[in-house]
Amino acid sequence: MSTTDRTEHSALATRLDRGSFRRLARCGGVPIGMLLALLLGGCDEKAQSRVAAPPPPPVTVAQPVKRTVTDWDEFTGRFEAIEEVQVRARVGGFVNSVEFKDGAIVHAGDLLYVIDPRPFEAVALQAQGLLDDARAKAELAKRDLDRGLNLVQTSAVSEQVVDQRRQALQAAHAAETQADGALKAAQLNVEFTHVLAPITGRVSRHLVTPGNLVQGSEGGATRLTSIVSLDPIYIYFDVDEATYQRNSKLWFEGRRPSSRDTPNPVQVTLTGETKPSHEGKMDFLDNRLDVSTATLRSRAVIPNKDLSILPGQFGRVRIIGSAPYEALLIPDAAIAADQSRKIVFVVKDDSTVEARPVVLGPLDEGLRVIREGLKAEDHVIVNGLQRARIGAKVTPKVAQSPAGDKAPAGATP
Repeated sequence: MSTTDRTEHSALATRLDRGSFRRLARCGGVPIGMLLALLLGGCDEKAQSRVAAPPPPPVTVAQPVKRTVTDWDEFTGRFEAIEEVQVRARVGGFVNSVEFKDGAIVHAGDLLYVIDPRPFEAVALQAQGLLDDARAKAELAKRDLDRGLNLVQTSAVSEQVVDQRRQALQAAHAAETQADGALKAAQLNVEFTHVLAPITGRVSRHLVTPGNLVQGSEGGATRLTSIVSLDPIYIYFDVDEATYQRNSKLWFEGRRPSSRDTPNPVQVTLTGETKPSHEGKMDFLDNRLDVSTATLRSRAVIPNKDLSILPGQFGRVRIIGSAPYEALLIPDAAIAADQSRKIVFVVKDDSTVEARPVVLGPLDEGLRVIREGLKAEDHVIVNGLQRARIGAKVTPKVAQSPAGDKAPAGATP
């Protein structure tokens, strides 16, 4: 190797660590020029990596939406029929026919059952005969009294006879009244053999088939079926003591009407639904709290035009819990958890990320109410939370309002 080659090897060795030099030395016949080219290329890559640092990660930011909201309290309730009737036989006898379809909608006055009316019709005929006889006797007694009144004027009969005839007429009228009452009772029994629907609603199945003997009210009335009304329908729910006291305070301060004298609106979400599908009004608050549960029984009336709700179903009841107020709202996805507190990430004017602890309120039309911790002009990270680091810079991209059709709180109209 010439002197020039040894000089180049010495310069190369000063740039390489010992391990790299040993590996290059073992190459033997590799030309020095190629080794230098490789060395210089590696240095260029390291320099470029130091110069071309990655840009700040992109995130999407939006300002809170400001709008008027109302808080709602939510409870679990159960639907119950406003009217419910256990249909029972009012006279005893054999069932002739069933006149309804199980589970159908019936209207007040519709025929449900027919009980054999013949024994009662016979009794009614007897009562009619007794009434006719009593009326005839009353007419005869009246004529006798009229004759006696004429004869007593000529002293043909005594006053005692007239008094006796007057008493006979009164007795005849009493017998007529008794006979008339017996006839009406017999006619009622004839009517009761035709069992009619007392209310409009959905009927249950028939519990007695034709040919069976049923007992009337005098011997433990036989249950025939049941009917429940469906439109409107009640929903009962229990309000906890803390909520009741808070609402009472709001009413005392004039910031919320009381449900005792105002039909406050309610919203109901049925099982399997994600948002309220029925609206109604408060109808009743009990006069005392349940001592075992410290809750107040409450009731609302819900229209049920399509008859889709049945008594016994469960539902989530939302009742107005505050007066309308201005609030800031952000998407739920922009909220993170830091142990026991909730935080949001805000991009400051210098594009650095800051964590803000916030106090959350209820959901309103898909957005979360922020009670404390945010200002209207803040830029909250709504997308790209996983790329944000507290104190680090980001590349913010302003998104549309989280509410879509509503302007953000910090926007200028």
